[in-house]
Amino acid sequence: MGYKALIGLEMHCEISKTKTKVFSSAANSFSDIPNSNVSPVDMAFPGILPVVNKEAVKKALLASIALGCKQPEYVYFERKNYYYPDLPKGYQITQETKPAPIGIYGKLRFEFNGEYREVRINNIHLEEDAASTDHYSRYSTIDYNRAGVPLLELVTEPDFTSADEAVAFLETMRSIYRYANISDADSRKGQIRCDVNVSIMDEDLDSKDPANWGTKVEIKNVNSFGGVRDAINYEISRQIEMKENGTYDSLEQQTRRWDETTMTTVYMRSKVDAIDYKYFVEPNIPKFKLDPAWIEKIRSEIPVFATERKEKYMTEYGMNNYDATILVNEKSISDFFNEVVELGANPKLASNWMTTMVLGYLNNNDKTIEEVYLTPKKLYDLINMIEEGKISSKQAKEVFNKIMEEDKTPEKVVEELGMKQIGDEDTLRPMIIKIIEEHLELIEEYRKGRNVFDFFVGQVMKQTRGQANPSLTAKIIKEEIDKR
Repeated sequence: MGYKALIGLEMHCEISKTKTKVFSSAANSFSDIPNSNVSPVDMAFPGILPVVNKEAVKKALLASIALGCKQPEYVYFERKNYYYPDLPKGYQITQETKPAPIGIYGKLRFEFNGEYREVRINNIHLEEDAASTDHYSRYSTIDYNRAGVPLLELVTEPDFTSADEAVAFLETMRSIYRYANISDADSRKGQIRCDVNVSIMDEDLDSKDPANWGTKVEIKNVNSFGGVRDAINYEISRQIEMKENGTYDSLEQQTRRWDETTMTTVYMRSKVDAIDYKYFVEPNIPKFKLDPAWIEKIRSEIPVFATERKEKYMTEYGMNNYDATILVNEKSISDFFNEVVELGANPKLASNWMTTMVLGYLNNNDKTIEEVYLTPKKLYDLINMIEEGKISSKQAKEVFNKIMEEDKTPEKVVEELGMKQIGDEDTLRPMIIKIIEEHLELIEEYRKGRNVFDFFVGQVMKQTRGQANPSLTAKIIKEEIDKR
């Protein structure tokens, strides 16, 4: 008998693009110095009162709108009560039931294996993050820098059937958060974490009927997309093995953790239900009504995301899937490319320069596009100079390296290096005739099939210091050889 998996995701992403935390004035910035971005509100000192960060609400609404969710008329916050050392208040301010989170019932279209899939979004809500803990052999430490950082939790329906499909969705969401300037979404800084829900069922049963679903197992706080993939694959295999050996019926709904050392999921506790958290409305934050005009203004600020840009590059510009994917991977690179094309550059030539020379330079030098002197206008001018025959492709690469490191135009660099291409036939032809006359013995060799053509081209380039127009040079050499 075969089985199929049902997978749901809870993606936690910190909103890193606000100056302060979600309910306090402490700086919202990543720091290697523990407990340096902390306020009395974060530490739950007596008498403290939380104040909602409007920019965090705006970022949350932007994500909600981008995912096609329904926004509430009023925004409420609630207390989720539980004790853990990294939660100084003994509760987390979040959104759950009253009356709805910042967004419900959306959907996202994403690409997987060359096809487009659609996943249903149950809800997205805004809450505060907990502190971070590090555990050692004899003690643990707590860093409260993360406590109170605005956090978006995105909950999907169990619409995924494989680990790779789930990761493709997560990669798309990370791109959306970055494009919309909501978050850097950097897992290395702990800004993204995932909870994964996995169950299996007989493959011949209807997965749309919840009565056919197997026992749901939650895997908490997986810190990388690679970890998500491995955890899902392991858990599917574990549950199938239980099916095969007859122990699956005893499986209880439970929470497990992913152990990267053993590459296994480890039992933590039986699954906690919402009632155990004793949710109630946060008394220190009054509900507030969302202005429809404000929501529409936020809607107008949503950028064109990577998926739509990629489709445009492939359909309108004739790019292949690989190049289009590379260009849309980072919004700054895609924006830069778009500006070059808008200036009038050939899209395919601009794409070739972006994916090879520009990204190659940035990767080799560990720099961003904002950290070099290159601008869209400079790249456009450089491409234009090649097309007009003013410099060769080889010369253009030398010019490119200069304009990446020095605040100069391509024209200025060409002038300084004495690179201006010779495209005047009246200048080149006498020179070529003289070279051929000095090597007449090679003409017969040429007619016998020996490749001496490159020799003549090389001699011309040598005399002109590489400034002769290659195509015009080749044309004149052929004409002069054919005359003899």
